[in-house]
Amino acid sequence: MDTTSVKVATLRSATSVAGARDSAREFLEGLLPALAREAADTVVLVVSELVTNALRHGGGTCTMDLTAHQDSIEVAVHDPSPQAPRMRTPDLNGGTGGFGWPMVNRLARTTAVTRQTTGGKTVSALLAR
Repeated sequence: MDTTSVKVATLRSATSVAGARDSAREFLEGLLPALAREAADTVVLVVSELVTNALRHGGGTCTMDLTAHQDSIEVAVHDPSPQAPRMRTPDLNGGTGGFGWPMVNRLARTTAVTRQTTGGKTVSALLAR
């Protein structure tokens, strides 16, 4: 299988997170061979976390690319902030988060943060297909 990819339009709000999840599901449903349900659910969860983090911490706007490789799915989210995600102790009482980035790192084969020469960064996760 050759690679297959899709670029999702610019995302700007919390409702965009739901749209990003829907776009990811639609993309995954079109793949042959089909992904196992658990693998697809993992990709959608990573999409949700990366888009949420980009909107919350990366400047309030982002774009997302999904790419299917022969043995993996790549999720790449681009935002205008040069600041890389960071591991922090999750807030169990105050509701301020801290769970997403560690979870993405546990679920993905690899993660990467690439600073863009035009500004901002791309956060990507490579997941098992």
